[in-house]
Amino acid sequence: MSLKCTFILFTGLLAISGSAQSVVSDDTTVSDTLRVVEHEQVNITTSMNKKQIAAYKRLKRNVRVAMPYAKLSSYKLKTMEDHLNTLKKRRAKKKYIKACEKNIKDLFTDNLKNLTRDQGKILMKLIHRETGSTTWNIMKKYRGGMEAILWQSFGALYGHNLKVEFDPVIDYQIDAIVRQEALD
Repeated sequence: MSLKCTFILFTGLLAISGSAQSVVSDDTTVSDTLRVVEHEQVNITTSMNKKQIAAYKRLKRNVRVAMPYAKLSSYKLKTMEDHLNTLKKRRAKKKYIKACEKNIKDLFTDNLKNLTRDQGKILMKLIHRETGSTTWNIMKKYRGGMEAILWQSFGALYGHNLKVEFDPVIDYQIDAIVRQEALD
């Protein structure tokens, strides 16, 4: 039995038996036990028709392809920001950003060129999910507003939007796939 299941079972037993500790202060009771109910994993494809199942499988494949790049970009961005915070001079920061960009281009240009349009759109959503910033904001912060406008215009020719955000309500399937596949 996993640690998570053991913890949930333990807290559940405490809640049922009523032996959880309570602290009483100033006429308020604060309990230290949370009730956690874990349900079976639900297969969401059971209520779908064949066309929807095919679309879901395609989405699942695209998320599996794009997620490693999103995780890596999040890691690279965090390490770059940490190093930029240690640099004092603006010129040194610009030089470091250029070096990082060249390094990233050398590593990933060939792989990213092989992504489909849908995988690219999902990648931009996943980057926002992982970093908290849209690709537009990242581009604008590190490359400047004019270059961000240039790439936004170029992306619009192919149906992309650099300002796309990950919305857990709208993109619930992507979020579910990330959690089910343990890509998080």
